[in-house]
Amino acid sequence: MKAPSRFRTVFAKEVVDNLRDRRTLAAALFYPLLGPAMILLMIYAVGQITKRAEGPLQLPVRGAEHAPHLIAFLEQNHVAITDAPDYPEQAVSAGDVDLVLVIPDDFATSFSAGEPAFVQLIIDESRDEARTKVRRAELLLYGYGRQIGSLRLRLRGVNPSVGDAVVVDRVDVSTPQGQAARILGMAPYLILVSLFVGGMYLAIDSTAGERERGSLEPLLINPVKRSELVLGKAAAVLVFTTVALVETLVGLALILNYFPLEQYIGARMTLPPSALLSIFLICLPLMIFVVAVQMMIASYTKSFKEAQNYISLMLLIPAIPALIMAVLPVKESLWLVLLPTVGQQLFINQILRGEAVTGSYLVLGSVTTLGVGIALLVMVARRYRTEGILFR
Repeated sequence: MKAPSRFRTVFAKEVVDNLRDRRTLAAALFYPLLGPAMILLMIYAVGQITKRAEGPLQLPVRGAEHAPHLIAFLEQNHVAITDAPDYPEQAVSAGDVDLVLVIPDDFATSFSAGEPAFVQLIIDESRDEARTKVRRAELLLYGYGRQIGSLRLRLRGVNPSVGDAVVVDRVDVSTPQGQAARILGMAPYLILVSLFVGGMYLAIDSTAGERERGSLEPLLINPVKRSELVLGKAAAVLVFTTVALVETLVGLALILNYFPLEQYIGARMTLPPSALLSIFLICLPLMIFVVAVQMMIASYTKSFKEAQNYISLMLLIPAIPALIMAVLPVKESLWLVLLPTVGQQLFINQILRGEAVTGSYLVLGSVTTLGVGIALLVMVARRYRTEGILFR
């Protein structure tokens, strides 16, 4: 039997065997749908938060009779004034209300005398869901204070702009594509997760699983070169990984191209076929790297469960760069694009934002990732040539 025939035989055997395995099919067909589903849920959540921020602000007020002008100003700015609870601090702490505005009895006296009039805004900083309301209330109170301060200066013949030594004129050059990509910042991570999950069970089963079942030794007795055996198994894992990636990209494209994003996040974003193809080509070297790492780990474990535990930790590989890029401003640089998964996340994020990808960095990052993946496959093939592949 010629080498291509032996390769095809191993490849077909692994694919057919694992088409009957529910875990492999679930990893390749169903798990990748979780990424687009999470993005859809995120878009819906952002839309609900935005609607609450744009709607009337429910503001419980104690002592509203002491500041009728302030209450009128708030009501003109879409604030619904309600009665404050008897014990504001306890009510906010218990989560019964998000915030309470307390106007003291001496507010009118200080206000009429032209002195600073103090109010209390009782909030709970530990409650994330109340931050939008707190921010709106603070901005409105600050705006009212500036308005009254400007009127007092004009009455004294002073131009209020004298106190503005520097005026900042914000010029936003972001595009709707970039604004939407900022909200969908987890998309590159979810795309890469599909690579790690798609062929994971096949990579484990074809090595650690066969060793545990005792079917690896008869397979190695056959007149097949170990390199052909490894390539056949790796190609089968690559097929399931590719299916998972394509499914994730298609799901993402359906959401971005056909879901009414502008109704939820106020921006429209599209993902044309050329962008999908670019993302796929960017991920291709990384898929080979992921398959090689998974097979390498599985070749050194003694059971399916042990291999699953170790390979599951690989999800931290794309998670750590995604977390860093979400918190810290990360710019494209040579040493970053040379790191597998890091460079790919940077490139995918640029494509989603509609930015140009630096060709030289893309080539260097892809070649480096592909080279590391091929080197790992060579190491796996050498591992298969030793007796250690059968025993721990």
